[in-house]
This record gives sequence, structure tokens and C-alpha cells, in this order.
Amino acid sequence: MSPAAVPLVCIPIGVVVERRKADSPWIDFVWRGVGVLPDEPDLQPWTILREQDDVTLYYAGSAVIELYRSETARYRENFASDVPSLWIVLSPSEGAWPFTVAAVTADPAEGEAFTEAGANLVEAVPMPDVVRESIENFVAEHHVERAFVKRKRGRADPEALARRHHDEGGHE
Repeated sequence: MSPAAVPLVCIPIGVVVERRKADSPWIDFVWRGVGVLPDEPDLQPWTILREQDDVTLYYAGSAVIELYRSETARYRENFASDVPSLWIVLSPSEGAWPFTVAAVTADPAEGEAFTEAGANLVEAVPMPDVVRESIENFVAEHHVERAFVKRKRGRADPEALARRHHDEGGHE
């Protein structure tokens, strides 16, 4: 494993998921990640946090935000947005609950990549200030500005381009 593939910092968090009654004849509920809790709370996964009308909030479980030196430019892009986000990824589960917490990331490109698996539920949620400060400190310590280098195309070599030979029937 290369050094770039090992996270330098891991930030533990708790994931909050919402279950909302669906207004649909085909499904009973709509599930989505709605937030993260700084640190891991001392709760069992799928503990009900609040029930109100047709909406239930659950503590779905813990996750770890992994920070990599090679991704600092993406974290900076995230901070440049109006609302820096974390991406919660829920994967279908065959267990007692319909989803498991698959990942939480601060990397926008990684968050988008998780949407490619059609069964995953991926939600961008606001980043808590304490998590933002930790990631900003990481970026300040590890970011290396890389100059953009535009590659130049080589000129075509006319001598390397061969003429096509035609057979007697006039076809190539």
C-alpha cells in the first residue's frame, strides 16, 4: 500500500438518518442521511432520536472520515462552496434495518463516485464546525500547491503517415 493510500487522520462521527412516511403506493418510507454528530455518541445503532408526525430520526451508527494528503485540493474545493458538506453513504442491508452506514466523506469527488452504485443512498449534509476546523487544520498542514502543467502535443510526422494502397477493384 502506498503512503498516499493510508489516511493520516481519522475523524470519528455519528450518522443521523431520517425515515419519512412516503406518499406513494409502491413504498412505505423514504430514507435519507440528514446529519452527522461530532464524535461517536454512546448509543446503539438505530436508536430513535426523535419521532414527530410521520418522521423518525435515528442514530444509524458510527463512521470515520478519513483524510488523505493526496485529497487536500478536493477538501479545499469543498470549503470554497457556500456550505461545506459531508457525504453520507447508506448501502442496502439484508439485516434488521434496510441500510447500513457505508461511509462518510469530505471529498466531493468521492461522494459523487458513491452515487454510481445505483442502490446506495448518498446525501450531502452540512459539515459541523468542529469537523470543519479539523479538516481545515489538516489541509493547512498537508496541502502542497501543484502548478498546472499543460502538456504540449507533438507535431504530426507526415513521413509516418502512409498512403493507403488500393487493390485492383478500387477498394481499400
